Amino acid sequence: MEYLVIKCGGSIMDKVPPSFYLDLVKIKEQKGIQPVIVHGGGPSISSHLEAMKIQSQFINGIRITTEPVLQVVEMILSGSMNKEIVRNIIKAGGKAFGLSGVDGMLLEAKPLDDKGGLGLVGDIVSVKKEILEQLIASDLIPVVSPVSVDKLGQSYNINADTAAAAIAKALQASLCIVTDVDGVYVNGELIHTLSNLEADRLIENQIITGGMIPKVQAAFQTLTEGVKEVVMLNGANKHIFQDFVQGKGVGTTFYLKEAMINIG
Repeated sequence: MEYLVIKCGGSIMDKVPPSFYLDLVKIKEQKGIQPVIVHGGGPSISSHLEAMKIQSQFINGIRITTEPVLQVVEMILSGSMNKEIVRNIIKAGGKAFGLSGVDGMLLEAKPLDDKGGLGLVGDIVSVKKEILEQLIASDLIPVVSPVSVDKLGQSYNINADTAAAAIAKALQASLCIVTDVDGVYVNGELIHTLSNLEADRLIENQIITGGMIPKVQAAFQTLTEGVKEVVMLNGANKHIFQDFVQGKGVGTTFYLKEAMINIG
């Protein structure tokens, strides 16, 4: 069975159509592709923090995570959002199991910032892939919240992209980044394949701009860390997973290409 790790950003979860979950069930049952979902939840976390009057600041796009912030992060990611995804898979006729990186120490963490400026923000040390394999052997779709834990029992706020990449590497799986854009556009045309060298040129020439730059750079960083394939898809499009597994040319697939070296 082929694994497909699907990273869903918090900003897209409210926009996905019912076919999103139906397709997850179908590709598992009909195509022999085992999905593993890793999800974020930034917008919902921000709204709850604001409602609870808990201060939340960012450094370079990373949320500074104090203990009160972490409690809300865990409540949303490992609680309400995780279970909503599980329920939606059940509604689509599938079977799912929601868990976080804390459960069984699925994702062992360490502090991301040794100086402590980011607080309880972590990075992944290791993945206990056997936990996921046991769930999959029970015919379940794992739905993973990226909140993780260290050996002392301290929880950490982990970026969902980081957690998804670590899981994809551990399972030797392809990684699908589900977002709210179709992929990378160049001069109004969707580019279905993009190398790191082409991306560097397009960024330098200001053709890839704005919020797409960190998305593209994160995709290539994931490839350099050993993930075999990274593709960006628009989760708001109907039957996007069916189209993807059928090779219909959707989204943008990223790949690494070495630069030519001139000798002499």
